[in-house]
Amino acid sequence: MSSMHIGLISILFVFIFLFARMPVAYVMLVVGMTGFAMIRTPEAMFSLASGALYNTFASYSLLVVPMFVWMGYVAFYSGLSSRIYDATYKVMGSLKAGLLLATIAACTAFGAICGSTTATAATMSAVALPEMKKYNYNRSLSTATIASAAILGVMIPPSVIFILYGVSAGESIRRLFLAGIFPGLLLMVLFMLAAYLQTVRKPELAPPGKSVPWSEKFKAVLSGGVEVLVIFVAVMGGLFGGVFTPTEAGAVGVFATLVVALVRRQLSWEGFKNSLTDSVRISAMIMFLVAAAAIYGRFLGLSGLPRELATWAVELPLPPVAILFVILLIYLILGFFIDALALILLTVPIFYPVAVELGFDPIWFGVIIVLALGMGVITPPVGANVYVVAGVDRETPVMEIFRGVGWYLVAIIVCAVLLTAFPQIALYLTDFVQ
Repeated sequence: MSSMHIGLISILFVFIFLFARMPVAYVMLVVGMTGFAMIRTPEAMFSLASGALYNTFASYSLLVVPMFVWMGYVAFYSGLSSRIYDATYKVMGSLKAGLLLATIAACTAFGAICGSTTATAATMSAVALPEMKKYNYNRSLSTATIASAAILGVMIPPSVIFILYGVSAGESIRRLFLAGIFPGLLLMVLFMLAAYLQTVRKPELAPPGKSVPWSEKFKAVLSGGVEVLVIFVAVMGGLFGGVFTPTEAGAVGVFATLVVALVRRQLSWEGFKNSLTDSVRISAMIMFLVAAAAIYGRFLGLSGLPRELATWAVELPLPPVAILFVILLIYLILGFFIDALALILLTVPIFYPVAVELGFDPIWFGVIIVLALGMGVITPPVGANVYVVAGVDRETPVMEIFRGVGWYLVAIIVCAVLLTAFPQIALYLTDFVQ
């Protein structure tokens, strides 16, 4: 049996195990180690596995992951997320679909200090849903808006998924962060448009909230908005200005968030301990996923499958955009069953060479992939964001939330089409850094 055949069979086994609901990290680890042993030797396999596990957990560049995760949890436990929502709610709440628009804007702002889509979904569910229920917003629309807008948590830097893509593809994390800003803002506008159009058709879905005096709006913006701006500028300003590396930016972000929380006297000792506990738990899961994906990726590279797939794709009698559409369709389908973090680690070794061979900019391709993964976190049966929101709001059935995401899926597709037609939306800012 050739190395190529072993690689193809391994993919089949991966999906069989995933459909059997086995943990993704263990599947990639076991299949990768078994395949590597078949192509090389068991001794080489054990050497690869031990080296990959150690190098991942000891990696300086990956230290940024727990830093940005901790940054988000400090913001949550210090009440910063609540102040962000309070600011957007007071500014937009009295408009038609105002609470929906406020939630989308709050997810965008929270995304500037949190690199996780699920953390954004959980946080915004806790602070936004009570207000929406108070004003009799449609349950399906309210919960679907939060689940969908949480995607902005990984489009707006810092983003854990951009970091993992950069590490897997060997691309600049700084440039990926820059590339996500304009597409993230574009997606925010499209989400707001989708929410507004739904309420134009049926105003009873989202009645306006109470009107707030301009003085109160200004005070709320100063409270929540300035804090986010300070943290964002401290992290991204130094990163893009070349003052420090992405890893150092993560440490600066945590420090800035802690300083803001301490100045406000909003972070209790219990909240501080909980932020550490949650960050360690999530970070350990991500790092183990990265290590398992590294082993499986090394095995796939050894099998020659990614190289052959890239050659095959380039020689297809189709324009590159058509092949890109097929890749995005594959991501959408896989996203039905596989978590976003696992999916990007599993597929980048396969599709990244294809994108490069087709002449696509790898930074732009990373943004498109994150958009495609965004569809996966709000579609059944996995739909991680939907389950997170359902876990917070026990009153709304999961399928009712899934029924409400249709308009937002359309918004993501429109965003992807616009980015494909006008790549400079993502690449404009990247021209200013190396």
